Amino acid sequence: MEEAARMDAVRRYDILDTPPDGAFDRVAAMAARLFKVPVASVTIVDEDRIWFKAAHGLEGVSEIGREPGLCGSAILADETLVIPDTLTDPVAFNNGLVTGPMAVRFYAAAPITTRDGHRLGTVNILDIKPRLITEDDTATLADLAAIVLDELEMRLAALNAVRTEQERRIEQEEARERAERDKAAIQAFASTLQRTLLPPALPVVPGLELACHYATASPQDVGGDFYDVFPLDGKKWAFFLGDVCGKGPEAAAVTSLTRYTLRAAALIDPDPNVVLAALNTALLLDPAIGTRFCTAIFGVLEPHAKDGFTVTVATGGHPPAYHLRGQGTVEAVRPQGGMLIGALAEARFASHTFHLAPGETLLLYTDGLTEARTLGGGMIEEEGLIRFLSARTGAVGAAAVIGDIVNLLDATPQGASDDVALLALSVPLADATEGLPATATAHTIAPAGETPERRP
Repeated sequence: MEEAARMDAVRRYDILDTPPDGAFDRVAAMAARLFKVPVASVTIVDEDRIWFKAAHGLEGVSEIGREPGLCGSAILADETLVIPDTLTDPVAFNNGLVTGPMAVRFYAAAPITTRDGHRLGTVNILDIKPRLITEDDTATLADLAAIVLDELEMRLAALNAVRTEQERRIEQEEARERAERDKAAIQAFASTLQRTLLPPALPVVPGLELACHYATASPQDVGGDFYDVFPLDGKKWAFFLGDVCGKGPEAAAVTSLTRYTLRAAALIDPDPNVVLAALNTALLLDPAIGTRFCTAIFGVLEPHAKDGFTVTVATGGHPPAYHLRGQGTVEAVRPQGGMLIGALAEARFASHTFHLAPGETLLLYTDGLTEARTLGGGMIEEEGLIRFLSARTGAVGAAAVIGDIVNLLDATPQGASDDVALLALSVPLADATEGLPATATAHTIAPAGETPERRP
C-alpha cells in the first residue's frame, strides 16, 4: 500500500523519462564539488528501476535496475543514509556498484521527500575510497535534496497552470485558426513557465509576517522578476528579490540560474555580499547567459536578542528597499556601492545591517512599481513611492502594505507597464497574535481589454 502511494506521487510529478534539465544537472555537479567526490546523481526510483534525472561522473548512464540497489534502499530511510565503507555493510557489500568496475567504497544519499511524506528518489554521492562525513555534511546533502523538490514543485505548478489554461481556451469554442494560435502560445508559455522562479507559497517564519505580490504585464511574455524566502542554519532566514534584464525564454532561463545559485550559495556562506559575488561569478561563467545581467537585493534575518530581527541586506544595482517604522516614517535602505550583477568580473557589493522592530515593515520591489504612470502621465518614481508610503494611515503590517500598493497600481490608468514583484516582511506588535502565518497574495494583470484576475 505504501509503495503504491509512493508511485502515485512519482507519477504526479510527471518527471520520469523527461529530457535533461540544467537545474537538476547543477545540483549533481554542486554535490560532487561540495563533497569532493567523483560521482553524484539525482535519481527517481521507479517500480523496477532507478532512473537518473542528473548524473555527474556517470556519463552515458540513464537507468539501472532497482533490486538490489543502493538508491532503492535509501528511499526506505526517513533521513540521510550514510555508508562509510561499503565492504563492511551487510546490504551494500554485494552490490554491483561495489563488486563491479566502479568499486564504490563510500555511499551517501538524502531522500527527496514530498510535503505529504512520499520519497520520490535521492540525491547521492559516491566515492571509490571509504570516508566519513559530518552532521553538517549530511544536513547539506539533505538541503540539496530539498532544492530538487523545490524545482519539482515549480515544474508541477507550471504544468498545472498550463493544463488549466488549455482547458479554459478549449471551452471558449473559438475558431480553429485562433485555437491553433492559442495552442502555440500556451506551449511557449509552458516551456518558459517551467523555469520561472516564484515559490508556490511563502514559508511560515516565527515572529514574522510575510506578504508578496507578482503581476505580469502580459501572460504570454514571461519576464525576469523573482523573489524567495527560505531557512538557513539555526534560526536564520534568507530572502531575496530581483529583476533579470529582458523578457522571454532567455530571461526566464537566467532567472532559473539566479534563484538556484542564490539558494545554493547561501547554504555555503550566508554573508549577503559573498552570496551576490557568487551569483555574479555564476552569470559570467555560464556561456548560455550571454550579455544578460540582473539586479538583486539579498538579506539575512536573525532574531534580535530583545525583540524583532537583525536584518543584513546587500544590493547589486537594485532600487532601495524601504524600512517603514510607523507614524509616517520611511527610511530608504540603500547600501552604497552595489553594482550590477553579471556585468563585470570585478563587481563589488555593499551591505547594511539594521534592526526590524515590532510594528515595522521592510518593503522590497522591482522597478515595474516605480515606472508605473499616474493619472498625470508621469512615473511614480522613488519620490512618489516614498510620499505614498509616508502618507499611509493604516497598519504597517506586511499584508496591509502590499494591499495598499496593489490598490495604488490598480488606480493607475493602465496598471503597470512592466512586471512587478513585491515582498514585504513585518514584525507584529507585542500584543499581536504570535506565530502569524505567511501571507502570499498573487495578482495577475490580464492583457489590455481583458478583466484582471486575482487569486489569494
